[in-house]
Amino acid sequence: VYTYKEIQDELDKRIFLGFGGVSEYGITVRWDKNFLKVEYLTLARRKHFKVYDGIRFGGTIEIDDAWKLGIDHIAIATGAGKPTIVKIKNNLIRGIRKASDFLMGLQLTGAAKKDSLANLMLQLPAVVIGGGLTAIDTTTEAFAYYPIQVEKFLDRYEGSVAEFGEEKVMSMYDEEEKGIARTFLEHGMAIRNERKRAAEAGEEPNFVPLVRSWGGVTLCYRKTVNDSPAYRLNHEEVIKSLEEGIYYWEKMSPVEAIPNEYGAVKEMIFRKQGKTNEGKYIELDETVTLPAKTVIVAAGTSPNVIYEREHPGTFVLDEWKQFFQTYKLGPKGELIKTEKGETGFFTSYSKEGKYVTVYGDNHPAYAGNVVKAMASAKDGYKELLKVFPGIINEEQPKEKEEIFTELVQKLDNEFIAVVEEINILTPTIIEVVLKAPLQAKKFHPGQFYRLQNYETTAPEIDGSRMMMEGLALTGAWVDKEKGLLSLIILEMWGSSRLCRHLKKGERVVVMGPTGEPTEIPTGETVLLAGGGLGNAVLFSVAKALKDAGNKVVYFAGYRNTSDVFKRDEVEEGTDMVVWSNDFGDTIQPRRPQDRAITANIVQAMIAYAEGKLEPNPGDKPLYDLKQINRIIAIGSDRMMKAVQEARYGSLKPYINPVHTAIASINSPMQCMMKEVCAQCLQRHVDPETGNESFVFTCFNQDQHMDKVDFNNLNTRLKNNSVLEKLTKFWMDHLFEKAGSDFTV
Repeated sequence: VYTYKEIQDELDKRIFLGFGGVSEYGITVRWDKNFLKVEYLTLARRKHFKVYDGIRFGGTIEIDDAWKLGIDHIAIATGAGKPTIVKIKNNLIRGIRKASDFLMGLQLTGAAKKDSLANLMLQLPAVVIGGGLTAIDTTTEAFAYYPIQVEKFLDRYEGSVAEFGEEKVMSMYDEEEKGIARTFLEHGMAIRNERKRAAEAGEEPNFVPLVRSWGGVTLCYRKTVNDSPAYRLNHEEVIKSLEEGIYYWEKMSPVEAIPNEYGAVKEMIFRKQGKTNEGKYIELDETVTLPAKTVIVAAGTSPNVIYEREHPGTFVLDEWKQFFQTYKLGPKGELIKTEKGETGFFTSYSKEGKYVTVYGDNHPAYAGNVVKAMASAKDGYKELLKVFPGIINEEQPKEKEEIFTELVQKLDNEFIAVVEEINILTPTIIEVVLKAPLQAKKFHPGQFYRLQNYETTAPEIDGSRMMMEGLALTGAWVDKEKGLLSLIILEMWGSSRLCRHLKKGERVVVMGPTGEPTEIPTGETVLLAGGGLGNAVLFSVAKALKDAGNKVVYFAGYRNTSDVFKRDEVEEGTDMVVWSNDFGDTIQPRRPQDRAITANIVQAMIAYAEGKLEPNPGDKPLYDLKQINRIIAIGSDRMMKAVQEARYGSLKPYINPVHTAIASINSPMQCMMKEVCAQCLQRHVDPETGNESFVFTCFNQDQHMDKVDFNNLNTRLKNNSVLEKLTKFWMDHLFEKAGSDFTV
């Protein structure tokens, strides 16, 4: 590289590497993110630098694994963790997101790019809650993204209608979605006309009046702007956001989100804040209602100490259980706890001369912004050198070169995931078998992975890049000896339809395993209820249950007879299967103890319990449902809700009144790194107290069925539905254009 300009990309077209963390997706676009490429190249050109993606600390690799591989030190620089959940009535209705979720979807998943297939739906008016730099970045990004979104929607709608007809395209939408789609088309046309006007006038288009006329983006903060962290840390960001058209509303504390008739947010109620003579903020009796079809909460984050949550006892946390407790390294290698005012970079971990240090948002003295995070690395580097005295001036002997070369070969073999084979199981269900040794080795039944392809290897068709959004997929089976991992995909609207086009040998991202392993009891009689793709999840769970000495009664439900897949695997892990399908011919059992019926899964349970599936009148079922100790349901939100309700209604006379009921929740997901982006938040309501709580599904997908608010889950799964459904037709158009030999 001779000059910087050789590697400089247009910011709206640059490849999102993910390198730089929040510098990549969470800070203002006014900072030229081409600088990240310079930093990356500066590191990548070094002989002894190696970076791997899709590796989750605590999941894919643990501390002891690192030592066994030959690593000498671990530095935790994992960034911010759990977003703050503000207490608001109707906190998680559709249209409400966390800032980390929005920014990650915009910049890392790539929704902001014209060629992206990623779906991130934003409606106006939009309200952002918070007063930090992240809140301001969120408002300016939302303001800039809306014109891109609606113009892209218009282009793809016109392309789809030209090929399939308006009636067919619009028929996929319900009434709510049709209204949103029409608004997007109207606004997209206005943006297009403004571009045309500006081009004819020889000037830059001005979208600010248009976006404002549609409701704009308003930042609401509980104090004054002068008291906000954003103003105190970088007042220029406040100035620039005002220049870009953002509205500010000071001294407003959120109270309640008001849903429309479809369950999506339409308004936000705020309580006005006053100030005492002493300068303390207090709540006033007056409230204000703002229209809001999108609400993004940017109210701060907590440190990412998830490793200690997953592996209790590894680290000592501070007295507030918030940050890692920090230590200094003593002259004899001992750890000395830091006192107030002191700065240390070592955690409490010490084993046979190996230590773990901590930086950035996980460090109490450096948390808060990117500049502090970089300062922590600069300051901590000097302390880290104490672990390896003399290493800077030491000429590396040949043996160390060989050790490093061997380590890299080992890591390449363990960490890098490639496609082994693609199997078409049914017209809409695909199996992707991957060679991913460490990811397979760490799998436990019930856990899942995030699958993505790479932007750099994804082809472009008609101006669209064939890059997947992150797909949450459960491991159907693993071969730990061969390092093989099976993931099963149901083709839906967009990204899932790219999986069948992956090539053998193609490198992909398989992040995980993540989520919690399903609890496997011993000596119980367990009822498994699988709906559609949920049956793939249950392959490994059923086998683990049976291997642990449980009796496994499996109700396998499908929409159509043709949707049945991998019957051998279903039968292998079960003592008895009841097959059911909504439509088509009745599935024919292959074992004498199995039964079948054309009905939905709840009807199948009732018919089985009443003996109606037995070959002879009066025969009793092989397993009495009153003996069931545990029910595990995995399927669509509607299927799991039906099981939840039937246990207190139509199924109640036939089942054990004292049983554990678990639902494996299919929340919308993005990062899947456990309590980071918060897209997967699921509302719970305690059936006894009525108390509300929120659970990160990617931390634990197996949730107590009676606590889950399935109506909330159903509506949140439609967060991006208007864009997703159009993407289905757009991809049909792209595949038609590419021809039958298309591969990702």
